[in-house]
Formats: sequence, structure tokens, C-alpha cells
Amino acid sequence: MKPTDFSFYLTGFLTKYLPGETGASKNTIDSYRDTFILFLRFLRDVKKIPTDQLTLSMVTKNIIVEYLDWMEKSRRCSTSTRNVRLAALHSFFKYLQYENPDNLLEWQKILSIPVKKTEKKTINYLTLDGIKLLLKMPNSSTMAGRRDLALLSLMYDTGARVQEIIDLSPSMIRFDKPYTIKLIGKGNKARIVPLMEPTVKILKIYMEEQGLLKSFANLYPLFLIIEKKN
Repeated sequence: MKPTDFSFYLTGFLTKYLPGETGASKNTIDSYRDTFILFLRFLRDVKKIPTDQLTLSMVTKNIIVEYLDWMEKSRRCSTSTRNVRLAALHSFFKYLQYENPDNLLEWQKILSIPVKKTEKKTINYLTLDGIKLLLKMPNSSTMAGRRDLALLSLMYDTGARVQEIIDLSPSMIRFDKPYTIKLIGKGNKARIVPLMEPTVKILKIYMEEQGLLKSFANLYPLFLIIEKKN
């Protein structure tokens, strides 16, 4: 069976362009891959176009709009999910503008498809008293409690995402003034965040207890599940 031009360019996009040229994270690549798995399913089941016969010339702005509508109506996807799928498609057709400009006009029509507006939810914040109460909750007389206090203090001080906290290792903390921590965010982008001295003291107590201040532990996970002793 002769490969189609669609399969050729999609493979290059997912396996070479995203990881190699844009440095996209594994999560981003997986999300884009899911978008195209669903797109191929839509073409097969709704448009009756088999995957092994799909060519780039068959992909038009109208097809893409139908796909997005199908996700919302038939699969009951949220507007946010629709926009995530559209972002993946936009990225692919931006790539095609330079890799296969023969259908440039159609690619630009697809790129003109706008994202849908979503309702912005009101963000509720903890009051200062609420934060103080939260930080008093861990039982500092136990090892697990001291771990929880270090975790909550660090999250409050840095505003880090859960995944950023999970990815932390001791080597990412600077214990000399100015105190800082290195966070790895979305797209593997790093940023340096200052730490308050009380947070550093709490972290040091926790890390010393766990043996995380020793040089051989530099790349260990900063936070581990501590099993309760019977």
C-alpha cells in the first residue's frame, strides 16, 4: 500500500517537528496526537473516508469546521476542549504552510478559524487568615506532617502548579541568599522563583530529616509518600 501525503506529513509533524524543532513537551505531543486520532475517526465514521485513502487535498476548512462541530454536538465536548483541538490543528497547518505550500490558500483558510470564547470562571482566593489556618493543619510532631507543612508552604510561597511541585528535586533549590527555587513549567520552560526565609527554614528541616541535603540525593524527588508506621 502506497503511503498518502497526509500520512507522510502528519508523521513528520508528530515525530520530528514537534519534539525536534519546537521542543514540545510529551504531554503536548500526546494531546496533539489525540486530536488527530479523533479527526481520523470522524473522517472514517462520519465522512466515510478511510484513513489509508486520506490525502491532503481532501482536508478543507469546511471539513475542519464540521469536525469541531461534531465534537461539540455528538461527543458533547466542552468549548475549552474544542479550542484545544483547534490549537493542535492550527499548529499542523502552520507547519504545512512551509512544508507543503501547494495548498497554501486552504491552509490559511483553516488557520483563520477562530477559537470560541469561553465563560471565565470567578477565581476564589484564600484570605490571609485562611492561609494561616491551612498552614497550621499539618501535625508537625510527625514526619508526614512536617512533609505536608513543607509542601504547603512551598506551594503558597511560589504559586507553583502541582506538576511543577512533583517534578522538583533538591538540586533545584538555592539555600544561599537570595533564596530561590527553579520550577519547570509547561513546555519544559524553566523559571527562577524567590523564596521567603521562613519557607527555606521549613524546607531545610524536612529535607535534613529525609536525607535530601546530601549530595547523592540531589536528583531525588523532593517530595515522597511517607508510609505511616504501625
